Amino acid sequence: MLSPDLVNVKKLLTSTDKRLLKIAQKIKQMRLDKGYTSYETFAWEHEINRVQYWRIEKGSNITLASLMKVLDIHKISLKEFFEDIE
Repeated sequence: MLSPDLVNVKKLLTSTDKRLLKIAQKIKQMRLDKGYTSYETFAWEHEINRVQYWRIEKGSNITLASLMKVLDIHKISLKEFFEDIE
């Protein structure tokens, strides 16, 4: 049986994962909306490390700097990006 502290940590990680996945899905959709079917082509054309961008779209490694770079490429503000993400 998990202690109450471990249960709370597990809940936090699960909710964080869901939020990261929502962010990642939105980034991927923005790429697709621009006509890029390949994340590799998008990364190459915008001078983003291919592996780093793959991780961003999978929600496994989103840093603020990476997010800002992607938003700048899409010419979208943080406010616009997050307005429909809870």
